[in-house]
Amino acid sequence: MDHFAYRGGRLFAEDVDLKSLADAVGTPFYCYATATIERHFEVFRSALAASDPLIAYAVKANPNLSVVATLARLGAGADVVSEGEMRRALAAGVPPSRIVFAGVGKTRAEIAAALAADIHQINVESESELHVVSEVATTLGMTAAVVLRVNPGVDAKTHAKISTGLAENKFGIAIDRIPAAYALAASLPGLRPVGVGAHIGSQLTDLAPLEATFATLGDLVGMLRAAGLPVSRVDLGGGLGIPYRAGDPAPPTPADYGALVARATAGWNVQLQCEPGRLIVGNAGVLVSRVVTVKTGGARTFVVVDAAMNDLLRPSLYGAWHDIRAVAPPGETMTATIVGPVCETGDTFAEDRLLDAVGPGDLVAFMTAGAYGATMASTYNSRPLVPEVLVRGSDYSVVRPRESIAAQLARERIAPWLVAPVAPPI
Repeated sequence: MDHFAYRGGRLFAEDVDLKSLADAVGTPFYCYATATIERHFEVFRSALAASDPLIAYAVKANPNLSVVATLARLGAGADVVSEGEMRRALAAGVPPSRIVFAGVGKTRAEIAAALAADIHQINVESESELHVVSEVATTLGMTAAVVLRVNPGVDAKTHAKISTGLAENKFGIAIDRIPAAYALAASLPGLRPVGVGAHIGSQLTDLAPLEATFATLGDLVGMLRAAGLPVSRVDLGGGLGIPYRAGDPAPPTPADYGALVARATAGWNVQLQCEPGRLIVGNAGVLVSRVVTVKTGGARTFVVVDAAMNDLLRPSLYGAWHDIRAVAPPGETMTATIVGPVCETGDTFAEDRLLDAVGPGDLVAFMTAGAYGATMASTYNSRPLVPEVLVRGSDYSVVRPRESIAAQLARERIAPWLVAPVAPPI
């Protein structure tokens, strides 16, 4: 469910008219609905109530400070994969005791920062990383609570670029090496191994791979405890999918997932952790763009909009589908290919799509853009980063202003030898 609906022939975000908002802030821009963020978090928390996990929101999905702060006020923790994400979570009000630091390539500086912030735990991805965390913690005179990420060799049945649980993926420690790795962690100074975890991928639309993964984790808990090693936490990861395209089969609901977690983890006697991201914010956001021109080519009609692949990368990177709606639909339709102004053929949002008829100056909304939208944006073609707007009821706030070209240029420096006068040729 989202809180974007038509009223009087115009698309609203909660009680804010998107056309009026576009006139006020310019296009393109991202718009997030607070009511959707809050509702999705509460639905997920209710579905998991029997298991009472630490719900660590995956900051990578949408790291906007106001989005993270909205969730922090509801009691969410944060799953972070860089020092920058950790600093964002802390700045947004997430207590350190609810922050989990994951990621396959944490630097020594990041590990030191995580320990200095006294976060909940560090998820370790390899035996070599265990040694690094041990060295950093020992140098600081601290003890790091670590969870070993398992690579269970499970096919998540998702897009290859967001699958993380196969043996050929870069993530986690191979399952057959976990007992030795856990014993190693227990022997190293500065480390306190507290559990195991797994994350097999994103946009999962089938619970069977998760059930297989949870069974594997349960077996590991029993095996490690039988070896005399303490296990008090299990990180179940995240990755639940959301609907992007009307008519596609509905993905599992939070209630389905909650029932699976309760059933699969019964008797484990551990603190559970979950890392939802897309599920919470995906449907809470749209990207609003204005039509620049409609161009009839030799074989296609192109609708050229002022948003581009640098603003919303998913269609170009993954071939991902986003429903595209006219903000003020005229009641007629057209078939067109929707593209942006970037000088790449890959700057294509949809091919030969049946959509509301639009013309120059009309507004369109790319739906379900709240996750992996603004966070993956770039300044390719020297295009400024677009603003992000948070809506709450009839109020809105520009929570990330539009970047100016002057600010973009100010981040760079011309080499001094290029500033000095050039001597004329002799």
